[in-house]
Amino acid sequence: MVDTRWCVTYTTFVNSRKKAKHKGSMVLRADAELVIFSSIDDLLAKTTCPNWSLDVIDVLITNCSLFCPVPSTADRIVNRYKLRHDIRIVNLSGMGCSAGVTAVGLARNILQVLPWGSHVLMVSTETLGPFYYKGNTRSMQLGNILFRMGGSAMLLSTCKNKARFKLTHVERTLVGADDGAYRCVYQEDDHEGNIGLTLSKDLMAIAGDALKANITATGPLVLPTSELIKYLLFSAARKVLHRRNIRSYIPDFRMAFEHFCIHVGGPAVINSVQLGLGLSDEHVEPSRMTLHRFGNQSSASVWYELAYIEAKGRMRKGDRVWMIGFGAGYKCNTAVWVCTRPSVDANGPWASSIHRYPVNVSKEG
Repeated sequence: MVDTRWCVTYTTFVNSRKKAKHKGSMVLRADAELVIFSSIDDLLAKTTCPNWSLDVIDVLITNCSLFCPVPSTADRIVNRYKLRHDIRIVNLSGMGCSAGVTAVGLARNILQVLPWGSHVLMVSTETLGPFYYKGNTRSMQLGNILFRMGGSAMLLSTCKNKARFKLTHVERTLVGADDGAYRCVYQEDDHEGNIGLTLSKDLMAIAGDALKANITATGPLVLPTSELIKYLLFSAARKVLHRRNIRSYIPDFRMAFEHFCIHVGGPAVINSVQLGLGLSDEHVEPSRMTLHRFGNQSSASVWYELAYIEAKGRMRKGDRVWMIGFGAGYKCNTAVWVCTRPSVDANGPWASSIHRYPVNVSKEG
């Protein structure tokens, strides 16, 4: 188990889709650096640890699915902040919207083999310019509507001092062995040679299957005994009585978590997860409001949702948070956090607009 000091800042930039058509490599780099450097600068300004300096950062993990320059984004961060020459860097790409949670699991695994008190700087971002779709294929146009630029920076450590959240579980589920799941979010050219992302009509069903598989692994680790017993009894009844009309029991995850950060893949995704897990409107409010205010910022979206919960003053010491990320491949990755020190400064992406939320958002996806 990793006791994780977790500091996070969020910076969001929404670009005009018209301008995205004509961006060259220099402009794309400038866009990415604006998001990334702003997030890291804010994080460093808010980190108040004894003897703190950039030299304490042992590992740098970055993730961005679409923009993969040479040298890498991680290399650019090392150059900008003059990080140590022996720092370990990992640059994740092409892993979709679940990559933020993937990076959390990777950071945990690395910290477990490093000396106590080591630090990991994690940056999740997305830059859309390279893959703005200019064609007319409808299944490839949805990405232009949903996705926006965004970024977040987090600092994780095995040192408990100043810790804000403790990471207790990470579960990664990959169903890419199935051809349909592998291709349900797929980068390709249309018949006119325009590159873009194709979203399959089977995406929702595949996401549901991936979530079920993830829940099967996560449930026994987080659910109270009473819920596990109910699940076993219903499963036994279906098997012994050979009656398919006995419904499968869906455990009440509201007994395991106070807060839910569900990937903002779109209204239909949020509605489907809410229905499948039996969540209230308040439980999915952070996801809906993040989608309404910022759009889908890919891997950074779950951190914007967590910022919403804190900006609303709902986070309490001991509260449990379930992060659920979906991504191309197809993946469902989840992380479980426990709040150890509620934020006294909720300044973040919601600072200028939190007073206007929640707003009435139609559930029709």
